Amino acid sequence: MSDEQGGSWKIDATGGALERIMSAYGVKMQKDLADVLGIAKHSVSGWVQRDTIPGTVVVRCCLETGADINWLITGELANSNSPSYKPVLKGKEGYEEVMSNGGKPVLRRLLDAYGFSMQKELGDLLGISSGTISTWIRREYFPGDVVVACALDTGVSLKWLATGKGQMFDSQPEAVTSSISISRKKLESGVLNEAGTWLMDPALSTVDKNSLVFIDGVGHSWLVNTEAKNIANGRWFVNIDNSFDVYDIARLPGGKIKLTNSNVSFECAASEVTAFGAVLFTLEKHV
Repeated sequence: MSDEQGGSWKIDATGGALERIMSAYGVKMQKDLADVLGIAKHSVSGWVQRDTIPGTVVVRCCLETGADINWLITGELANSNSPSYKPVLKGKEGYEEVMSNGGKPVLRRLLDAYGFSMQKELGDLLGISSGTISTWIRREYFPGDVVVACALDTGVSLKWLATGKGQMFDSQPEAVTSSISISRKKLESGVLNEAGTWLMDPALSTVDKNSLVFIDGVGHSWLVNTEAKNIANGRWFVNIDNSFDVYDIARLPGGKIKLTNSNVSFECAASEVTAFGAVLFTLEKHV
């Protein structure tokens, strides 16, 4: 149960992680932990001597006991167990299922968790050679240390990362749960029609959400601040002769403005244009 084919990242046995693993299993002696894990007693003492715990042991402990992975590694959480956690993997059966998910399957989930498309990106991040990663695939190896590091780095579900079962995230990522809902409209032949709501990261704009509108067009979409009404230089969503469209506008002397978009370019009096709002972002569709 060693992770000798992993990278330089390791779990220190003398930093308290071993004691927390024993606590999660409810044992007090190293020999009792060995019995629970079904391994030789000298294996646990060997971890202490080498000051490193195999990542597969941490993965197994989390899945079998429900212990929080951050608490096991860092000790930062007050409680080792989540009261709502119901282990579905236990003992030898659970360990064998984890180990059978080595090689390509676990590599694919590691790449997805980090948002990578190439093995080289994962190797560069963790300081692991391409040859080592290729060995994982060839030998269908389960890189326990790397799985633990990835779970800590990305916050993905350890159960999903280790076995492919369940959801990628135990709950919605913070970025999603903190989204705000704004009005959404659809631009169709110069007419704005109601189209429900659009979820937005509040970091995109400091404008009051009640003044923001997301407008969906054919080839583009726009985030518009309807609070802005005094037309200045920039990109605007305007109404001309009861027809809505987006233009890049430049102010000209004599109360005139120049309006330009991909279809037309013309000049008119500013009084002939009614501002719906200033465009904050333009999203281009590639479909």
